[in-house]
Amino acid sequence: MIPDLVTQIVIPACAVVGIVFSLVQWFIVAKVKVSSERHVNNGGSAKNGYHEYLIEEEDGVNDQNVVAKCAEIQNAISEGATSFLYTEYQYVGVFMVAFAVLIFLFLGSVEGFSTESQACTYNPFKKCKPALATALFSTVSFVLGAVTSVISGFLGMKIATFANARTTLEARKGVGKAFIVAFRSGAVMGFLLAANGLLVLYVTINLFKLYYGDDWEGLFEAITGYGLGGSSMALFGRVGGGIYTKAADVGADLVGKIERNIPEDDPRNPAVIADNVGDNVGDIAGMGSDLFGSYAESSCAALVVASISSFGINHEFTAMCYPLLVSSMGIIVCLITTLFATDFFEIKEVNEIEPALKKQLIISTVLMTVGVAIVTWLAVPSTFTIFNFGTQKVVQNWQLFLCVCVGLWAGLIIGFVTEYYTSNAYSPVQDVADSCRTGAATNVIFGLALGYKSVIIPIFAIALSIYVSFSFAAMYGIAVAALGMLSTIATGLAIDAYGPISDNAGGIAEMAGMSPRIRERTDALDAAGNTTAAIGKGFAIGSAALVSLALFGAFVSRASISTVDVLTPKVFIGLLVGAMLPYWFSAMTMKSVGSAALKMVEEVRRQFNTIEGLMEGTAKPDYANCVKISTDASIKEMIPPGALVMLTPLIVGTFFGVETLSGVLAGSLVSGVQIAISASNTGGAWDNAKKYIEAGASEHARTLGPKGSDPHKAAVIGDTIGDPLKDTSGPSLNILIKLMAVESLVFAPFFATHGGLLFKIFSS
Repeated sequence: MIPDLVTQIVIPACAVVGIVFSLVQWFIVAKVKVSSERHVNNGGSAKNGYHEYLIEEEDGVNDQNVVAKCAEIQNAISEGATSFLYTEYQYVGVFMVAFAVLIFLFLGSVEGFSTESQACTYNPFKKCKPALATALFSTVSFVLGAVTSVISGFLGMKIATFANARTTLEARKGVGKAFIVAFRSGAVMGFLLAANGLLVLYVTINLFKLYYGDDWEGLFEAITGYGLGGSSMALFGRVGGGIYTKAADVGADLVGKIERNIPEDDPRNPAVIADNVGDNVGDIAGMGSDLFGSYAESSCAALVVASISSFGINHEFTAMCYPLLVSSMGIIVCLITTLFATDFFEIKEVNEIEPALKKQLIISTVLMTVGVAIVTWLAVPSTFTIFNFGTQKVVQNWQLFLCVCVGLWAGLIIGFVTEYYTSNAYSPVQDVADSCRTGAATNVIFGLALGYKSVIIPIFAIALSIYVSFSFAAMYGIAVAALGMLSTIATGLAIDAYGPISDNAGGIAEMAGMSPRIRERTDALDAAGNTTAAIGKGFAIGSAALVSLALFGAFVSRASISTVDVLTPKVFIGLLVGAMLPYWFSAMTMKSVGSAALKMVEEVRRQFNTIEGLMEGTAKPDYANCVKISTDASIKEMIPPGALVMLTPLIVGTFFGVETLSGVLAGSLVSGVQIAISASNTGGAWDNAKKYIEAGASEHARTLGPKGSDPHKAAVIGDTIGDPLKDTSGPSLNILIKLMAVESLVFAPFFATHGGLLFKIFSS
């Protein structure tokens, strides 16, 4: 086994390598100038010199006005996104401070704010640090997790808005150049987030260790606040950003496409800037915070269980850091994988884009399997014990390796099943497009059926991973399986961020009046990005199921529940309520999108009706007003769903006790995963069915088109219904199930000591 000193060096070194690599990618993207300078022929080749310049001049894309227009649109999108996130973070900051105080008061009251050492939870013969220390350190780690999550989302948004016009301008040179800019920009976000999450968590553990010393049980219990902070910020980022983007998108589509019959990103449409801003605050900032939350929670769940197993009892630091070593290996593997897309192979044709992105997933998974084998062999003893609901289970290191691999490969399966059901290259989406012949109603019926059907294989994959990993290594096995699924998070995020960047690039090309040839290239990038966004959501939902189950196991152990018996009334009522919560949450978020979209539609109609010359293109729309409507609506509407998720565990645990809360967690996990997968895939399928008709790439697609035909209008309606499903409710549900589980774990000492007030009153 590798010595502890090597572990101390390797983990931060891998994180620093990830940060440096992301900065190198940023530097390369920054070389693309968003300015109206002409190409200078340095006597060069036809590839970069004068010949290309002549071709561009024919298309009119080197017109200085067009390039200046691209820069202007990029600035407008960047300013809109920055101003929204600043406003959102002000509200979220107030919540963060209030919730931090709540954590301190609740956990401090467990032992009456005593500063005396107490008997350890799992070893009563040993003395552990006082509950007040756990309260204080949990609060600090909560704030650290929240701040890291906010920074992750903000940096992701900045990178995306920095890259969108650059992708558009590179599309002049060919689809391959544009792809590389979009993908490199996604990689900046992926590596920054993965490396930051790992580095902050590792530094926090080492700083906390200065106080806790040998009390690893208390140390890693305090660390769980890190996961709670990450996910609570992700919830508001996802819900707020999701409402913002879909209000603008629905408003722009309903009035622009259906009523006025103008293209999607036509500069005459007042909602078009708000729509492009929404892509960045919802799909980039929200997704970044979401996957950071998953990563933080799965690491925390694994560390909590390990701390009360032989790793923690015997103070084996390297073995204890196994989850962090897996993530470190993930950064190195993803770095190598990224080079396949940007340096080793060059994309020349449109039809090579989607296969290139799929290869990223396959290459990273294969390399990671080898990486995990190396880490397990070097860092974990051949035999060890894992805490399993009161007993210590003997585990071999090869079993732990299989636990990580089963999560890793289940993620790939979920990704490919998602792709099959949401890509217009396959029959499910083509059938949905075909159903538009008879109108919007049949399109909606086919889309819903597709979403429900798409749940089957991912659930079997998740179920198999749970069975295998639990059989081998109990709850620790499930936690590392979740980490396995998230170990290639840098590549997953690069692919995911690529989508909104390409979408924005297409919008900028349309608004800047570039030639149809350029727009075809950006549309091809966007269509591939749509499918990869769905794959990213599949990963997020699958990992959320495993993470929340691992957290649930840690909560049950910490709350001293020996078994969760569904036949007892306390647990069964919790199950029913928990299974209902995802529906309540979805209802709130979808209604929020609906009411925000209603205001947007009215504003867009008002501008078309009252601004003279708007349809003719001689007058400019008022973009700022639409941006304001989306911002105000999303900030106001994100609070009730957020409060529902954050308050439920506190209310149930305090008034009904830990048994009922365990039922609520199990119920929300079981129903939340199903709804999240079906909602995301239904929305993705409707979106790509519309794009299939618009592109008219096959004989079948041409019989349904062109744009503006009745089948196309039916497809737009389906896409509009699917928007809040795939970008607001679906992706937010995975945060609901994770967040309630990690919050319950953080507050478990309080619930175990003071919870169940109502039952105590009635029994007395």
